[in-house]
This record gives sequence, C-alpha cells and structure tokens, in this order.
Amino acid sequence: MIRRALLLLLVPLLLCAGAGQAQAAGYRYWSFWERDAGTWVYATQGPSLARPSDGDVQGFRFAVSEDSADASQPRGRADFATICAKTPARDGSKRVALVLDFGTRSDAPEGETPPAARTVCARVSPDATTADALAAVAGPLRYDTNALLCAISGYPEQGCGEQVSQQRTPGQGKPTAQKQKKTSSDDGPSLGLIAGIAVVAVLGGAAIWQVRRRG
Repeated sequence: MIRRALLLLLVPLLLCAGAGQAQAAGYRYWSFWERDAGTWVYATQGPSLARPSDGDVQGFRFAVSEDSADASQPRGRADFATICAKTPARDGSKRVALVLDFGTRSDAPEGETPPAARTVCARVSPDATTADALAAVAGPLRYDTNALLCAISGYPEQGCGEQVSQQRTPGQGKPTAQKQKKTSSDDGPSLGLIAGIAVVAVLGGAAIWQVRRRG
C-alpha cells in the first residue's frame, strides 16, 4: 500500500519534469512548394530540376522545420491570374507565378529580420527550370556546395540548412526555434524535480515509521 502511494506521488513529478523540456531537431531552410488546385503541395523535385509550365504557381517558404511533413507552407493565396495580371502571354516564353515567403522573426537567424512576403511573375524561356525563374526575378540567390538553395534575394545573409533545436513548452503551438546549444541545465534534473523527490522521500519515511510504530 505504501509503495503504491509513493508511486502515485512520484509519477506526476517525473511527468512535469519532462513536460517543459521536450526538444526536437529541426533545420532552418527554404522549402519549395507547388500549387495544385489551390492547395500547396511539397515539391518532389528541387528547383534546379523542376520545369514548370506556363500558368504554374510555385512557392518558397523560409522556416525551421523537422521534416517535409512539418514544413510551413507559403502564406497567401494569390493565384496565377492575380500574380501575373500585368505580364501578358508572349510567344517563345512562359510565365511562372512565384510566392516568396521569408518567414517570421522566430525562424530568422540571429541578428536578421525577414523581408515582407511578396509575389512576382517570372517570364522565362519555355525550357527554364524553377531555379531559372527564381534567378530572373528574386536575385541574388545563394547555394551551397551541394546545390542546396540557401538564400533568396540575399536572405538570409548567412547559414544554410543549419540544425537548430526547437523548444516545446506546455500550451505552445509551434516550437520556438533556438540555436542548438548545450547548457548546464541540460546535464541533469531540475531543482524543482530534486525538491519534489526529496518531499516524496520524506513522506515515504514518515509513512514507514508510522507503520512500524503501529506494529
């Protein structure tokens, strides 16, 4: 009976200790999207391989994400007709509507501020890739040695797909991005947890003493 009571006291303390410290690995990068019937779909090819058709809408979003299933979609629902309204069709070229979402302050690298999201219509040759369309209207672009897109219109100035930690706290929707850094608090239980365990130990000792006294 005593063991059961102690267990009931200890379990909530252990759960509380882990509730505010859960972390997940994420990456800060530009994700690439395609508009399909009004819905954003994560692209299956990189922008240097994708070859959009005239009238396509494609988007880019800068954010911290764990994987493609967790990636943040570009915000805004402007369609091709709206984005390319001032860019009439022309023989020998195609038009690609681009949605560029530079993300939020919480996802921005330290010391940088994301530009406002914008849309732009790129007129390019019929065989142009998405990367070609992007370079035509949203330069300068920056790539790493593995051809990963690192910056659009010069943002961000530094970094490319770096790993960060995402701190989750109770009641928080999306995790807050933080640079991955180990602190002394990561090495052991919190002070609150230690104090709680001490209280349980004292109560347990008192309960055992009472039982022995009655015996």
